Order: sequence, then structure tokens, then C-alpha cells
Amino acid sequence: MSKMTPQEMAQKIGSGLLSFPVTPFKADYSFDEATYRANMDWLCGYDVAGLFAAGGTGEFFSLTPSEVPQVVKVAVDETRGRVPVLAGTGYGTATAREIAIGAEKAGADGLLLLPPYLTHSEQDGLAAHVEAVCAAVKIGVIVYNRDNAILQPDTLARLAERCPNLVGYKDGIGDIELMTRVYTKLGDRLTYIGGLPTAETFALPYLDMGVTTYSSAVFNFVPEFATKFYAAVRKRDHETIHAGLKDFILPLIAIRNRKKGYAVSIIKAGMKVIGRDSGPVRPPLTDLTEQEMAELTALVQQLPAAQSTQQAAE
Repeated sequence: MSKMTPQEMAQKIGSGLLSFPVTPFKADYSFDEATYRANMDWLCGYDVAGLFAAGGTGEFFSLTPSEVPQVVKVAVDETRGRVPVLAGTGYGTATAREIAIGAEKAGADGLLLLPPYLTHSEQDGLAAHVEAVCAAVKIGVIVYNRDNAILQPDTLARLAERCPNLVGYKDGIGDIELMTRVYTKLGDRLTYIGGLPTAETFALPYLDMGVTTYSSAVFNFVPEFATKFYAAVRKRDHETIHAGLKDFILPLIAIRNRKKGYAVSIIKAGMKVIGRDSGPVRPPLTDLTEQEMAELTALVQQLPAAQSTQQAAE
């Protein structure tokens, strides 16, 4: 059980960079606990404000409801209170509640509520979904605004009144007008997180709208680059930001955009590049081709921090 209050958790994660560790799998797609422990311990050595176990990059969508608390418990045990651990939950309301309760029992400090499975619904239905999950646990909940779960400012305001443990809003659509309306309506009531795939591209403009943090998937395999880039964003160091985008982030996105699902696959590929092979992605995702792996390897190796990262893995 978490010892952090929802508000303490929200304040902590809003103070720095966030990461979504991959969930390592063996060749038969079973959970590779030993590799996960090693990865979590390694990531805790960097300046990170929170780790999201079984999140989107952690292939939440391919984990069973019983696997999520298992993964979360290992993350909590291995991080040993060094950073907050948040867990993914989602699907239908009943399943989301069940996973949320299991994650809380496993020691998670908070939850990221991903969109409901498949169906589209009205604001009242989405609000009932969020409220049900919040009511099921005492830990803090962050809603993930994306795809078929786009909460409007008035809906969020009503939820914030009814759910004291609703403490965060993660944006995954990049609608600057909506983000501005949400922040104007709720102000400091919520912690705001940039959650677009490769969030580094939106980090600077979002900072000016009160979004003090974002989830960095590349932190998994280039943590030195990711933390340096985040520091540059907070300092509004345009030169360093634009160099990072030009030399690494945009070429990475070019590879990622070649096939559907590569937003996750390319992160697992990056782990292999640095000597921390975390296995394949589970179907229906597919792994990078040999040619794409070679391109990614060349991209990582040209980073100034690449050598030290690879040495740390040895």
C-alpha cells in the first residue's frame, strides 16, 4: 500500500521527467521478471520523477488483468521507494476497477487511467467511468485524454469536485486549444502531463501552458539524452532543444512512423541496441526489421552519451 497521499504523488511527478518502462518478455512472451528488475534498478539511478509500470510503452494492452499487479509489485519492490511507481489501468469500467484495486494492493503510488476498450461514449458515461475507478481506490488517479476518451473541461471540473484523488491530467491528443481551456478551467487543481508519442516534440510549447512534465519513452534506452533534453526544456534552452530534435528525436520519429504500433516497438528495439535486451513485443505488435534495427543503432551510437549508456549495461 502506498504511503504517499494522492496530492503528494501528483506534486512529485509534476516536478520532473516521467518514464514508462518497457515490460520485458521472454521468447515465449512470458514476463521476464529478472530483466525487469535490472531495468528498474538502472532507471532509478537517473533523475526521474516517476515510473509508470505496465503503462502504454509497457504494453498494458497486451497484459492480462492478473499480470498488471504482478508487474507493478516487482516494480515497487525493486524501486524501494526511490521514485513513485504508478500503474496503468483501463478497458471496461469493471475491469479497470479490478486492475486498479490489484495495483493499489501491489503498492502502486498512483494510477494512469487509459481509455475504455474500443467503444465511444458521451461525457456523462466517461465521467461515470472515471468516478468509478477513483472511488475504488485511495491512491491518486491520472486520466489519459486520448482516442475515445476525450474529457471536456466542464466534465473534468465536475470530476475534480467529486473525486479528491483525481489529481492528474495527461494529454495524448495535442489539441492546444483544448489544453488551454482545461488549464484555464482547473488551474493548479491537477498536475498536467504531456503524453503524446515522442512527447519531446511538444514539450516546449506545452510548458508555457502549465504542463511541467511529460512522459519520455526514449528515457528507457537513452536516459542521459532524455534528462538533458528535459532540463533544456525547463530552462527554455532553445539551442539544445532544437539540436536534440534535429539530431535524434525527428530521425527516430521517421523510423517509428513507418509501421503501425512502432511507437512501442522502437523503444524495445532501443533496449536491445544498448545491451539491455527486453525481448520481443507481444502480438499484435511487430518488432523492427533488421534494417530498421541497424538504422536505430547508428542513431543511438552518434549520441554523446551512448558509450557510457552501453558500458553501464555491461
